Amino acid sequence: MTILIIQHFKDMKTTTNLYLSSMAVSDLIIFLCLPFDLYRLWKYVPWLFGEAVCRIYHYIFEGCTSATILHITALSIERYLAISFPLQSKTVVTRRRVQYIILALWGFALVSAAPTLFLVGVEYDNETHPDYSTGECKHTSYAISSGKLHIMLWVSTTYFFCPMLCLIFLYGSIACKLWKSKNDLQRPCAFGRERSHRKTLKILVVVVMAFIMCWLPYHIGRNLFAQVDDYEAATLSQKFNMASMVLCYLSASINPVVYNLMSQKYRAAAKRLFLMRQQPRQAHRGQIQL
Repeated sequence: MTILIIQHFKDMKTTTNLYLSSMAVSDLIIFLCLPFDLYRLWKYVPWLFGEAVCRIYHYIFEGCTSATILHITALSIERYLAISFPLQSKTVVTRRRVQYIILALWGFALVSAAPTLFLVGVEYDNETHPDYSTGECKHTSYAISSGKLHIMLWVSTTYFFCPMLCLIFLYGSIACKLWKSKNDLQRPCAFGRERSHRKTLKILVVVVMAFIMCWLPYHIGRNLFAQVDDYEAATLSQKFNMASMVLCYLSASINPVVYNLMSQKYRAAAKRLFLMRQQPRQAHRGQIQL
Protein backbone atom coordinates (compact mmCIF):
# COMPACT_ATOMS: atom_id res chain seq x y z
CA MET A 1 0.00 0.00 0.00
CA THR A 2 2.71 2.48 0.99
CA ILE A 3 4.73 1.75 -2.16
CA LEU A 4 1.68 2.14 -4.44
CA ILE A 5 0.60 5.42 -2.83
CA ILE A 6 4.03 7.03 -3.08
CA GLN A 7 4.58 5.82 -6.65
CA HIS A 8 1.15 6.92 -7.92
CA PHE A 9 0.96 10.46 -6.54
CA LYS A 10 3.56 13.12 -7.25
CA ASP A 11 2.70 15.14 -4.13
CA MET A 12 3.59 12.09 -1.99
CA LYS A 13 7.11 11.79 -3.46
CA THR A 14 8.83 13.79 -0.74
CA THR A 15 12.31 12.92 0.51
CA THR A 16 10.79 11.51 3.71
CA ASN A 17 8.35 9.34 1.78
CA LEU A 18 11.14 8.03 -0.45
CA TYR A 19 12.79 6.59 2.65
CA LEU A 20 9.46 5.21 3.88
CA SER A 21 8.80 3.65 0.48
CA SER A 22 12.19 1.94 0.48
CA MET A 23 11.55 0.71 4.02
CA ALA A 24 8.24 -0.72 2.80
CA VAL A 25 10.16 -2.66 0.13
CA SER A 26 12.40 -4.06 2.87
CA ASP A 27 9.35 -5.06 4.94
CA LEU A 28 7.79 -6.73 1.91
CA ILE A 29 10.95 -8.74 1.21
CA ILE A 30 11.13 -9.80 4.87
CA PHE A 31 7.64 -11.27 4.47
CA LEU A 32 9.05 -13.59 1.80
CA CYS A 33 10.90 -15.33 4.63
CA LEU A 34 7.69 -15.96 6.60
CA PRO A 35 6.78 -19.32 4.93
CA PHE A 36 10.20 -20.75 5.80
CA ASP A 37 9.95 -19.62 9.43
CA LEU A 38 6.45 -21.08 9.67
CA TYR A 39 7.75 -24.35 8.26
CA ARG A 40 10.56 -24.42 10.82
CA LEU A 41 8.03 -23.90 13.61
CA TRP A 42 5.82 -26.66 12.25
CA LYS A 43 8.52 -29.16 11.34
CA TYR A 44 12.06 -28.13 12.20
CA VAL A 45 13.55 -31.39 10.88
CA PRO A 46 14.05 -32.24 8.06
CA TRP A 47 14.76 -29.12 6.02
CA LEU A 48 13.35 -29.84 2.57
CA PHE A 49 14.31 -26.73 0.60
CA GLY A 50 17.99 -27.34 0.01
CA GLU A 51 21.27 -25.67 0.96
CA ALA A 52 20.90 -22.62 -1.31
CA VAL A 53 17.46 -21.65 -0.02
CA CYS A 54 18.67 -22.03 3.58
CA ARG A 55 21.56 -19.64 3.02
CA ILE A 56 19.61 -17.12 0.92
CA TYR A 57 16.67 -17.06 3.34
CA HIS A 58 18.94 -16.15 6.28
CA TYR A 59 20.86 -13.67 4.13
CA ILE A 60 17.71 -11.85 2.97
CA PHE A 61 16.39 -11.60 6.53
CA GLU A 62 19.69 -10.25 7.84
CA GLY A 63 20.20 -7.85 4.93
CA CYS A 64 16.68 -6.39 5.07
CA THR A 65 16.91 -5.97 8.84
CA SER A 66 20.14 -4.02 8.41
CA ALA A 67 18.63 -1.99 5.56
CA THR A 68 15.64 -1.00 7.69
CA ILE A 69 17.71 0.27 10.61
CA LEU A 70 19.97 2.21 8.22
CA HIS A 71 16.93 3.79 6.54
CA ILE A 72 15.47 4.84 9.90
CA THR A 73 18.79 6.40 10.89
CA ALA A 74 19.24 8.23 7.56
CA LEU A 75 15.66 9.46 7.68
CA SER A 76 16.13 10.76 11.21
CA ILE A 77 19.29 12.60 10.16
CA GLU A 78 17.38 14.12 7.24
CA ARG A 79 14.61 15.33 9.59
CA TYR A 80 17.22 16.73 11.99
CA LEU A 81 18.80 18.73 9.17
CA ALA A 82 15.39 19.94 7.92
CA ILE A 83 14.39 21.22 11.37
CA SER A 84 17.74 22.48 12.65
CA PHE A 85 19.08 23.90 9.35
CA PRO A 86 15.99 24.49 7.15
CA LEU A 87 17.62 26.77 4.57
CA GLN A 88 20.71 24.63 4.03
CA SER A 89 18.77 21.37 3.96
CA LYS A 90 16.61 22.56 1.04
CA THR A 91 19.67 22.75 -1.17
CA VAL A 92 21.54 19.76 0.28
CA VAL A 93 18.68 17.27 0.70
CA THR A 94 17.17 16.73 -2.74
CA ARG A 95 15.14 13.83 -4.08
CA ARG A 96 17.91 12.74 -6.45
CA ARG A 97 20.49 12.71 -3.64
CA VAL A 98 18.12 10.82 -1.39
CA GLN A 99 17.69 8.20 -4.13
CA TYR A 100 21.47 7.79 -4.30
CA ILE A 101 21.64 7.54 -0.50
CA ILE A 102 18.95 4.85 -0.51
CA LEU A 103 20.91 2.84 -3.09
CA ALA A 104 24.05 3.21 -0.98
CA LEU A 105 22.18 2.09 2.16
CA TRP A 106 20.90 -1.02 0.40
CA GLY A 107 24.36 -1.79 -0.96
CA PHE A 108 26.01 -1.41 2.43
CA ALA A 109 23.33 -3.50 4.17
CA LEU A 110 23.55 -6.36 1.67
CA VAL A 111 27.35 -6.39 1.70
CA SER A 112 27.51 -6.35 5.51
CA ALA A 113 25.06 -9.27 5.66
CA ALA A 114 27.14 -11.36 3.22
CA PRO A 115 29.01 -13.34 5.96
CA THR A 116 25.64 -14.94 6.80
CA LEU A 117 25.88 -16.87 3.54
CA PHE A 118 28.93 -18.72 4.91
CA LEU A 119 27.78 -19.14 8.53
CA VAL A 120 24.54 -21.05 7.91
CA GLY A 121 23.75 -24.23 6.04
CA VAL A 122 22.03 -27.60 6.16
CA GLU A 123 23.68 -29.99 8.60
CA TYR A 124 22.96 -33.65 9.41
CA ASP A 125 23.44 -35.85 12.48
CA ASN A 126 26.12 -37.86 10.67
CA GLU A 127 28.05 -35.75 8.19
CA THR A 128 30.09 -38.72 6.94
CA HIS A 129 27.01 -40.73 5.92
CA PRO A 130 24.26 -38.10 6.02
CA ASP A 131 20.72 -39.15 6.81
CA TYR A 132 18.65 -36.65 4.85
CA SER A 133 15.73 -37.01 7.25
CA THR A 134 17.85 -35.26 9.93
CA GLY A 135 18.81 -32.18 7.91
CA GLU A 136 18.54 -28.85 9.75
CA CYS A 137 18.91 -25.32 8.40
CA LYS A 138 21.02 -23.65 11.07
CA HIS A 139 24.37 -22.09 11.90
CA THR A 140 27.11 -24.48 10.88
CA SER A 141 29.38 -26.31 13.33
CA TYR A 142 32.36 -24.52 11.79
CA ALA A 143 30.76 -21.11 12.44
CA ILE A 144 30.29 -22.03 16.10
CA SER A 145 33.66 -23.71 16.69
CA SER A 146 35.65 -20.99 14.93
CA GLY A 147 33.97 -18.22 16.92
CA LYS A 148 32.84 -16.46 13.74
CA LEU A 149 29.20 -16.87 14.73
CA HIS A 150 29.77 -14.94 17.95
CA ILE A 151 31.60 -12.22 16.02
CA MET A 152 28.70 -11.94 13.56
CA LEU A 153 26.18 -11.78 16.41
CA TRP A 154 28.11 -8.98 18.11
CA VAL A 155 28.44 -7.08 14.84
CA SER A 156 24.70 -7.46 14.23
CA THR A 157 23.92 -6.34 17.78
CA THR A 158 26.19 -3.31 17.40
CA TYR A 159 24.43 -2.64 14.09
CA PHE A 160 21.22 -2.31 16.09
CA PHE A 161 22.28 -0.51 19.26
CA CYS A 162 24.63 2.11 17.78
CA PRO A 163 21.91 3.53 15.48
CA MET A 164 19.52 3.46 18.46
CA LEU A 165 21.89 5.69 20.44
CA CYS A 166 22.19 7.93 17.38
CA LEU A 167 18.39 8.16 17.16
CA ILE A 168 18.08 9.09 20.84
CA PHE A 169 20.56 11.92 20.30
CA LEU A 170 18.88 13.12 17.09
CA TYR A 171 15.33 13.14 18.43
CA GLY A 172 16.50 14.72 21.67
CA SER A 173 18.14 17.51 19.67
CA ILE A 174 15.03 17.91 17.48
CA ALA A 175 12.79 18.11 20.55
CA CYS A 176 15.00 20.83 22.06
CA LYS A 177 14.98 22.73 18.76
CA LEU A 178 11.20 22.63 18.46
CA TRP A 179 10.78 23.64 22.09
CA LYS A 180 13.08 26.64 21.69
CA SER A 181 11.37 27.69 18.45
CA LYS A 182 7.99 28.24 20.15
CA ASN A 183 8.74 31.96 20.52
CA ASP A 184 9.08 32.33 16.72
CA LEU A 185 5.65 30.93 15.86
CA GLN A 186 3.99 34.36 15.59
CA ARG A 187 4.96 34.43 11.91
CA PRO A 188 2.39 32.56 9.73
CA CYS A 189 5.02 30.85 7.56
CA ALA A 190 7.00 29.78 10.62
CA PHE A 191 3.85 28.41 12.26
CA GLY A 192 2.94 26.33 9.20
CA ARG A 193 6.46 24.98 8.85
CA GLU A 194 6.74 24.04 12.52
CA ARG A 195 3.31 22.40 12.46
CA SER A 196 4.36 20.26 9.48
CA HIS A 197 7.61 19.33 11.22
CA ARG A 198 5.76 18.29 14.36
CA LYS A 199 3.32 16.07 12.47
CA THR A 200 6.12 14.36 10.57
CA LEU A 201 8.18 13.99 13.74
CA LYS A 202 5.30 12.34 15.62
CA ILE A 203 4.92 9.72 12.89
CA LEU A 204 8.67 9.02 12.78
CA VAL A 205 8.94 8.72 16.58
CA VAL A 206 6.12 6.15 16.60
CA VAL A 207 7.78 4.24 13.71
CA VAL A 208 11.14 4.23 15.53
CA MET A 209 9.60 3.18 18.86
CA ALA A 210 7.66 0.38 17.17
CA PHE A 211 10.84 -0.79 15.46
CA ILE A 212 12.81 -0.81 18.73
CA MET A 213 10.11 -2.67 20.68
CA CYS A 214 9.69 -5.28 17.93
CA TRP A 215 13.38 -5.91 17.17
CA LEU A 216 15.01 -5.52 20.60
CA PRO A 217 13.73 -8.94 21.85
CA TYR A 218 15.06 -10.54 18.65
CA HIS A 219 18.62 -9.31 19.27
CA ILE A 220 18.47 -10.16 22.98
CA GLY A 221 17.10 -13.64 22.28
CA ARG A 222 19.65 -14.39 19.58
CA ASN A 223 22.55 -13.53 21.87
CA LEU A 224 21.05 -15.55 24.74
CA PHE A 225 20.61 -18.58 22.47
CA ALA A 226 24.29 -18.41 21.50
CA GLN A 227 25.30 -18.54 25.19
CA VAL A 228 23.13 -21.43 26.45
CA ASP A 229 24.82 -24.69 27.41
CA ASP A 230 22.03 -26.85 28.87
CA TYR A 231 18.73 -28.29 27.63
CA GLU A 232 16.35 -26.28 29.86
CA ALA A 233 17.99 -22.99 28.99
CA ALA A 234 17.94 -23.89 25.30
CA THR A 235 14.22 -24.73 25.47
CA LEU A 236 13.44 -21.44 27.21
CA SER A 237 15.58 -19.55 24.72
CA GLN A 238 13.78 -21.16 21.77
CA LYS A 239 10.38 -20.12 23.18
CA PHE A 240 11.67 -16.59 23.65
CA ASN A 241 12.96 -16.57 20.08
CA MET A 242 9.57 -17.74 18.78
CA ALA A 243 7.88 -14.80 20.50
CA SER A 244 10.52 -12.38 19.19
CA MET A 245 10.06 -13.75 15.65
CA VAL A 246 6.34 -12.88 15.83
CA LEU A 247 7.31 -9.33 16.84
CA CYS A 248 9.74 -9.09 13.92
CA TYR A 249 7.03 -9.86 11.39
CA LEU A 250 4.65 -7.54 13.25
CA SER A 251 7.22 -4.77 12.76
CA ALA A 252 7.24 -5.47 9.02
CA SER A 253 3.45 -5.01 8.83
CA ILE A 254 2.73 -2.25 11.32
CA ASN A 255 4.10 0.82 9.50
CA PRO A 256 1.19 1.28 7.02
CA VAL A 257 -1.20 1.12 9.98
CA VAL A 258 0.80 3.83 11.77
CA TYR A 259 0.80 6.07 8.67
CA ASN A 260 -2.94 5.59 8.22
CA LEU A 261 -3.75 6.40 11.84
CA MET A 262 -1.47 9.40 12.20
CA SER A 263 -1.27 11.01 8.75
CA GLN A 264 -4.34 12.68 7.22
CA LYS A 265 -2.41 13.14 3.97
CA TYR A 266 -1.67 9.40 3.79
CA ARG A 267 -5.33 8.55 4.41
CA ALA A 268 -6.42 10.94 1.66
CA ALA A 269 -3.89 9.42 -0.77
CA ALA A 270 -5.04 5.90 0.14
CA LYS A 271 -8.64 6.91 -0.55
CA ARG A 272 -7.65 8.39 -3.93
CA LEU A 273 -5.80 5.20 -4.83
CA PHE A 274 -8.79 3.07 -3.84
CA LEU A 275 -11.13 5.20 -5.98
CA MET A 276 -8.72 4.94 -8.91
CA ARG A 277 -8.83 1.16 -8.63
CA GLN A 278 -12.62 1.11 -8.35
CA GLN A 279 -13.37 3.30 -11.40
CA PRO A 280 -11.97 0.89 -14.06
CA ARG A 281 -13.90 -1.98 -12.47
CA GLN A 282 -17.15 -0.02 -12.48
CA ALA A 283 -16.59 1.02 -16.09
CA HIS A 284 -15.89 -2.61 -17.05
CA ARG A 285 -19.08 -3.77 -15.33
CA GLY A 286 -21.05 -1.06 -17.12
CA GLN A 287 -19.71 -2.26 -20.51
CA ILE A 288 -20.69 -5.85 -19.69
CA GLN A 289 -24.23 -4.80 -18.76
CA LEU A 290 -24.61 -2.84 -22.02
